Amino acid sequence: MQLPTYDDVIAAAARIKGHAHHTPVLQSATADARWGAKFFFKCENFQRMGAFKFRGAFNALSKFDAAQRKAGAIAFSSGNHAQAVALSARMLGMPAVIVMPQDAPAAKLAATRGYGAEVVLYDRFTEDREALTKGLAAERGMTLIPPYDHPDVIAGQGTAAKELLEETGPLDRLYICLGGGGLTSGSALSARALAPKCKIYGVEPEAGNDGQQSLRTGSIVHIATPKTIADGAQTQHLGEYTFGIIRRDVDDIFTVSDAQLVEAMRFFAERMKMVVEPTGGLAFAAACAALEGGAGKGERIGVIVSGGNVDMARYAELLAGR
Repeated sequence: MQLPTYDDVIAAAARIKGHAHHTPVLQSATADARWGAKFFFKCENFQRMGAFKFRGAFNALSKFDAAQRKAGAIAFSSGNHAQAVALSARMLGMPAVIVMPQDAPAAKLAATRGYGAEVVLYDRFTEDREALTKGLAAERGMTLIPPYDHPDVIAGQGTAAKELLEETGPLDRLYICLGGGGLTSGSALSARALAPKCKIYGVEPEAGNDGQQSLRTGSIVHIATPKTIADGAQTQHLGEYTFGIIRRDVDDIFTVSDAQLVEAMRFFAERMKMVVEPTGGLAFAAACAALEGGAGKGERIGVIVSGGNVDMARYAELLAGR
């Protein structure tokens, strides 16, 4: 197995240029003063379809040959990769089928269908989404693009950190949300190339710390589907490609509680006027917790805000403490 490299990230950046948004890097004087560091927020909640996932999906689908484009792409996802593949397929003129959990946020289901994809629902707590999707791919002759464990997906996701570091210069710490590891591993490729001394941290929900366990034990750990408000990080295990990069390049993996995620979302809403989904708050929540413990004071800290796709009714409930 050959792991993707920073050269693949560079190639992906050229491939998605003009199609993906070059998202803003925002700062907050309030955050800097409250926690005693210099924050740089890479706001992928302003990316096309509302999350970083567009980068990897478009990069992967744009490499299809004529036969693959005719048959189309199939994917499984809790929501953001679903929308990313659906939108990328529509832009590239190919059909798409997305296998999604029946309890996925209504906004993500509606958006995926709105981009023109066929949605197949499953029960995330009783059915194996990977087996279901592979069966459909074989039946229909479609190309499966998994949400994270794919070299082209990883390379595409790495373009977010590439843009961040090219804009800010070297950082002392970089915090990235961690589900299956596509964004974390891709970001690690960029950070190791552009800021070799930067500490790289993946962040998971407390209920789903399979990545943390995997890094500690040196092999991929499988867990039951975690129950957390961070629906984008309800993965059960890392991938072979993503773990290969993470174990080599990532310094540590932290976890945060759902309550900490809500506080991160509230800060983004109140002080930065941004809608951020629970998963999108993972990196900031961990950075704040570290600073409150004394780690990172006075340093330049990069935070990738991964997405902003959340049902507004649920968003309001969370911020209201219900």
